[in-house]
Amino acid sequence: QVDMKIAGIGDEDTVTGMVLAGIGHVDGQGKKNFLIADSKTHQRQIEETFHDFTSRKDICMVLITQGCADDIRMAVDAYSASGAVVPTVLEIPSKEQPYDPRKDAIMQ
Repeated sequence: QVDMKIAGIGDEDTVTGMVLAGIGHVDGQGKKNFLIADSKTHQRQIEETFHDFTSRKDICMVLITQGCADDIRMAVDAYSASGAVVPTVLEIPSKEQPYDPRKDAIMQ
C-alpha cells in the first residue's frame, strides 16, 4: 500500500495552513492533494476535485471547509450515503463562516 495522504479543499487561509502543517503534496505530474477555492472557482471544479480526491487510492482523508461543502452538498451527501469509509470526509469551519453541525452528516 502507498503512503496515505490528507487532501484539503477550502479557502486560501485554511488550505495555506494545512499546507504549512505538512499535508501539501505535488507529484511528478503536477497532481496536487489540495484545492484553494475562492470566489472565482467554479462549483464544477470543486465537485470534480472532490470526486478525484474521494476516488484516489493514496488519499485517506478529505478535509473540506463547510462553505465549500455547502457549494457541492449533493456530492458530499451522496458520498456519505455510499457508506465509503476511506477516504473519510470531514467538514471543518473556516474563518469566514461559522461551523453549523446541522449540515454535517457526521454529526447527525
